[in-house]
Amino acid sequence: MRPPGKHAVAFVFVTVFLDMVGFGLVMPVLPKLIENVSGRDLAGASLLAGWLFFAYGGMQFLFGPVIGNLSDAYGRRPVLLLSVAGLAVDYLFTAFAPTMIWLFVGRIIAGLCGASYTTANAYLADITTPENRAKAFGLMGAAFGLGFIIGPAIGGLLGEFGPRVPFFVAAGVSGLNFVYGYLVLPETLPREQRRPFSLARSNPVGAFKVFAKYRGMIPLFAVMFIYFLATSVYPAIWAFWGIARFGWSEATIGLTLAAYGLTSAIVQGGLTGPVVKWIGERKAVVFGLLTAGLVSVGYGLAPGLITVLVLLVIHGPEGIFYPALTALMSKEAPADAQGELQGGIASMQSIGMLLGTVMFTQVFGYFMQPTAPIISPNVVFYLAAGLIGVGLGIFLMQRSSPRPMGEREGPIA
Repeated sequence: MRPPGKHAVAFVFVTVFLDMVGFGLVMPVLPKLIENVSGRDLAGASLLAGWLFFAYGGMQFLFGPVIGNLSDAYGRRPVLLLSVAGLAVDYLFTAFAPTMIWLFVGRIIAGLCGASYTTANAYLADITTPENRAKAFGLMGAAFGLGFIIGPAIGGLLGEFGPRVPFFVAAGVSGLNFVYGYLVLPETLPREQRRPFSLARSNPVGAFKVFAKYRGMIPLFAVMFIYFLATSVYPAIWAFWGIARFGWSEATIGLTLAAYGLTSAIVQGGLTGPVVKWIGERKAVVFGLLTAGLVSVGYGLAPGLITVLVLLVIHGPEGIFYPALTALMSKEAPADAQGELQGGIASMQSIGMLLGTVMFTQVFGYFMQPTAPIISPNVVFYLAAGLIGVGLGIFLMQRSSPRPMGEREGPIA
């Protein structure tokens, strides 16, 4: 087994970057594509978009733990490459889709293969020390943000040539990333540190058992779940909201998403490590949640594009939350369980996104119908801010560090 070199580490970041480029490419044109395929108006298209997210999130929830445990049993390399290939297939199905059924099949394929983010995090956990993981996860978030800079901007421009064009480009991007990884990616999990694949650890409920092993981990699990639930409002309705609220074009939608990606990359890549070192993981989590709640209210009150762009800059520091809380969790898991932990987090993210995207799209669609008591596209942002407030309250009530079951206070009753 080759030790991980610069190319291998670069591939992990490039994988997340290109995955988000591909994802960002399609976001500005998704409303128009669904309208064209389904024949519905914007409100109806948003309802269908929620069920597309449900198809993807449902498969992620069911098979996310399988991905994490497969990487613990067979290594990170084959699982990571499979994840990348699955995205390419998904984009091709979407690009050629003549009916909504094709769109749903593509989402199911992507969910079955699992997002590369899960195994990429486990890969980083293999090659970093516990005290440096917050910084590493922050750099991963920077790759995520950089993908959002390039992807939506290109997708908005390509959308002027038709709503299917960005999907062809996204499929090509994912295909190139697979080839790159096949050539340069070594394995990082030695055979002696692997453990047999277990269905008990790979079912959706079993994946959450990793959190129950530590007395203080369950509240952290709840906080992260609520965060994923609340912030799913952005991928769920951002493009629909921009069209309904301000009449944005595909190019403008791409611009706003790119602006968010830029601020996210700057904060997570350049500030996460120093901020966490300066104030600690707990205060970083609180800061991120406060930012998330305030900007969500701000979007609901925004009168125009300029205000939205200002809020997108303020939104950036929210990105500190995820790497800080992930670092707190990863410190409590042994080396041979990092994949299981990341798989559990991925399942948590999937079910949060699964429930959140359906909830927010249905709420958005309902309050955009003429029969609604209040016709407004902004209600979803106020709902998201309220959820984040609940998560912040739970976190503030917890002690400073999770402890293994049986330490000091004994096992959970």
